[in-house]
Amino acid sequence: MICGLFLVVSPLLAQSDRAGSASPPGNQQERSAELTAPPSGPPQDSGAIGTISGTVLDPTGGPVSGAQVRLTREWAAPAEESLTAQDGRFSFPNVMPGPFDLSIALSGFKTKTVSETAPANEGYVVPAITLELAPVVTEVSVKPQEVIAQEQIKAQEQQRLLAVIPNFYATYVADAAPMNTKQKFGLAWKLAVDPTSFLIAGIIAGGQQATNSFPSYGQGAAGYARRFGAAYGDFFIGTYVSSAILPSILKQDPRYFYKGTGTIKSRILYALSRSVMTKGDNGHWQPDYSGILGSLAGGAISNLYYPEGSRHGFETTLNNTLIGIGTSAGVNIMQEFVFRKVTPKTPKSDHPTT
Repeated sequence: MICGLFLVVSPLLAQSDRAGSASPPGNQQERSAELTAPPSGPPQDSGAIGTISGTVLDPTGGPVSGAQVRLTREWAAPAEESLTAQDGRFSFPNVMPGPFDLSIALSGFKTKTVSETAPANEGYVVPAITLELAPVVTEVSVKPQEVIAQEQIKAQEQQRLLAVIPNFYATYVADAAPMNTKQKFGLAWKLAVDPTSFLIAGIIAGGQQATNSFPSYGQGAAGYARRFGAAYGDFFIGTYVSSAILPSILKQDPRYFYKGTGTIKSRILYALSRSVMTKGDNGHWQPDYSGILGSLAGGAISNLYYPEGSRHGFETTLNNTLIGIGTSAGVNIMQEFVFRKVTPKTPKSDHPTT
């Protein structure tokens, strides 16, 4: 039986061997193509190397030094970098032939990229590369006038004569932004509640007590308190009426605008004129209605709390107003020639008033 199976299987195995040894024509062609196809990946270097060089110029044709030149190739990493010399030249030695890209960058110029192909076994000079100027971008920050004024007021609130006595109402910025109503009242309050304001009122009350001014107030602590209240009331009312209420209504600036330049005579005349002239919120000079009317109003209001025998009539009030104008002129001269020198915190630079 085994012999019978051998006779049957042997012809089948022979046929299988013959089928396996014969390959179709198509398969032979595919294997041949696989053997002859070029390998994938970077091209094989021929071994011949050269130099890539060139010159970078500005729009006028002048050489550009310090520009960063970056050489990149598709199959080479990392990129090479070089800086242009004083004559604008750059050079990359030992570069394999083939395509390459150059990127040139320098602050103030647009970044430029050029693509070339380096030949084998020789130096290649890139045609002159001219950079274009980068557009100038100017950022303009526009602040609201109210914000500018507030910043300037904050600086003014640091101004103190001998670092003690407030000098809030002098500005050393000729084109200072006008104050709005809130800022005018805020600066007046800042001065009114300053400790030195209470101290000065106390000194005045002490002098009146010593000379027995306003005798109906009496002596002792009660008399001193009445005199102190009257002195501080004069200051508080005068400050608010002349520097906040009327300037807000009449749209005037209560500050002294420092001149700082010109002859001594011109500066004296300027200081004197500022006792009756002031700058409006519109930037134009005009009669100081706020200051003059404020003095008259302050004198009239003071009659409400002074003793009946010490109240001012209209003539006295007018005389006191004229005295106040004269005092203001004297203070302005001091502002122009003295006060800035003894005020530590003032702007380091200013634009003098003309």
